[in-house]
Amino acid sequence: MTTETTNRMDLTFNRLKAEGRTALIPFLTVGDPDLETTLDIIAELEAAGADILELGVPYSDPLADGPVIQRASARALRSKVHLRTCMETALKARQAGSELPFILFTYYNPVMQMGLDTFFAELNAHEISGLIIPDVPVEESEDLRVRSRAAGVNLIPLVAPTSSERIARIVSGASGFVYCVSSLGVTGERSSFHSGVDEFIASVRRATDLPVAVGFGISTGEQVSRFAKICDGVVVGSAIVRKVEEVIPLLSQPQTRSAGLLQIREFVAQLRPN
Repeated sequence: MTTETTNRMDLTFNRLKAEGRTALIPFLTVGDPDLETTLDIIAELEAAGADILELGVPYSDPLADGPVIQRASARALRSKVHLRTCMETALKARQAGSELPFILFTYYNPVMQMGLDTFFAELNAHEISGLIIPDVPVEESEDLRVRSRAAGVNLIPLVAPTSSERIARIVSGASGFVYCVSSLGVTGERSSFHSGVDEFIASVRRATDLPVAVGFGISTGEQVSRFAKICDGVVVGSAIVRKVEEVIPLLSQPQTRSAGLLQIREFVAQLRPN
């Protein structure tokens, strides 16, 4: 992997900091509704102003995914989309001209099945900049942290409002950025957030020099702008995956496909923080 690729995410955060902007980080389930459409959606998200992209590997037994993303995973799994497929999609997007840093969101079982040596070699070969594995607690993550550092891949931890005294330990081995979970429970659109979320994010900021992003439940431009004031990045997942779900009938027909893609682009464009 080249230095440019290795540091793509870090360069993005540095550039945004210099510009006084907050990163918009969309989440997509790879293969929903199909792999060709995923590539088209990636291009639309980049055109809409996305700064970093989180690529979700479809998984049958998720820990953190709410019903919207579970349905997307089910659709992708019916098409036999798997971990390697998702990596290949990232590389195809890069070859098609995408400049976005890619984060792979997956669970540990597919990683273990591939084998850690192969997995990290493939992350490099497919130009993946970051990695989130939500079902590996910090106490069991040392091997992943060592391998991530050696591969030049950012291992991004999730920090929850309940982490309290574990925050310092969780962020100590992080790279890229720290992902703050805005609400308790699984992913999904919300009208309100954990009552102490601002102080929670402030406590994470005090514990790390890395950029801090927030996600889980953020679904509107107003909510993105609210968190952009206190974070370096905002992740929007379920709301975008739901929009994809809504326009599948349009995407499935050649004569309406461009209209469906345009709806996705317009939805993401209005999420950009003010």
